[in-house]
Amino acid sequence: MAYVKAAGGARAIVKHLGLPTASAHLADARGPPQSAGC
Repeated sequence: MAYVKAAGGARAIVKHLGLPTASAHLADARGPPQSAGC
């Protein structure tokens, strides 16, 4: 376990572990489900 304050340090650790460093794509929010009984 570690606590990394600097973003550059975290990115270096993730890259060293061979994990992707690019941010994930976020999908648009969905509306509430449409129920027939509401």
